[in-house]
Amino acid sequence: MNWGGELLNVVDVEATCWDGQPPPGAVSEIIEIGLTVVDLAAGERVGRHRWVVRPVRSRVSAFCTELTGLTQAEVDRGVSFADACGELAREHLAGARVWASWGDYDRHQFTRQCRATQVTYPFGRSHVNAKAVFTQGYGLRKRPGMAEALRVAGLPLEGRHHRGEDDAWNIGALVLDLARADAWPTREETYGPQQP
Repeated sequence: MNWGGELLNVVDVEATCWDGQPPPGAVSEIIEIGLTVVDLAAGERVGRHRWVVRPVRSRVSAFCTELTGLTQAEVDRGVSFADACGELAREHLAGARVWASWGDYDRHQFTRQCRATQVTYPFGRSHVNAKAVFTQGYGLRKRPGMAEALRVAGLPLEGRHHRGEDDAWNIGALVLDLARADAWPTREETYGPQQP
């Protein structure tokens, strides 16, 4: 397939989480956004970006720190969610580029948080569920997690799993693996009713 000069934004987020129910009044909020820019035509990852985001309605639990490596002290120094969304839109053309994530969690989390905080949703209509594409491309019966997909594809897990920046980088490698096999959808195939 010919993608021309098509750049794809691969996004992975980490959010506040708990081992069990959240504390009273707390909601899951994005605390890290990882972005890998993939040049589909060139067959390479051409950009790697990270935003640490300051939560306002929750705190980082010990469980969350163990999972992601992120601490409350680190996220306290982060940018606001609104600023991170603004940078995605301005600096990385998030509203115009096709974007992908591993599953639909990231898309739903952005949708929920944008609605709750009245922040403009930074992405356009064109989202690809890379997990679904991988499952179909490899003829699997069940949708694998990202780490399992890397194993299936024979690719290394680079960096720390459950770190947004590293996960986006690894998902970018899986996207390129699918593109080389002619299993990644064209831009036209990705449009659908996926705008919040």
